[in-house]
Amino acid sequence: MNFKNLFSSYLIKTFTLLFIVYLILFTNSQFSEALQMDNEDKGITEELRLTVSPEYKDIWIRTEKEVWEPWLANQEGFLGRQIFYNKKKGEALLLVHWKNKKLWKNISVEEVNKIQDIFERKIKALLQIESNPFQLVYEGELIEQK
Repeated sequence: MNFKNLFSSYLIKTFTLLFIVYLILFTNSQFSEALQMDNEDKGITEELRLTVSPEYKDIWIRTEKEVWEPWLANQEGFLGRQIFYNKKKGEALLLVHWKNKKLWKNISVEEVNKIQDIFERKIKALLQIESNPFQLVYEGELIEQK
């Protein structure tokens, strides 16, 4: 047998083996579901960073608690949240803890925007200004490690 035939035979065997492994692992619905559930069951934390001027900090925190806390408390999968403030940077950090990503992401963008609109209207009325002074600097997610 020459090199070309050996190489062709090797490629065919390798491809066949990979195809069989693929069929076993990814067409087996129980295995596929177990892989998905493993990722879906991990705790996740939504990370939000906002600019919050020191002169508005107290009103911001009070309004956050009045508007967002009751709404969050009624969301399936919500576990709690933490609010941090860096006076030197004029920046707030919110860590919103969720049971898993699926429950968090099941909340529609429209519903979140509706609550954000309520929050912004309240802030503008309290501060007697035309626009929301709190700008989102960063939005991300942190995966719980076990």
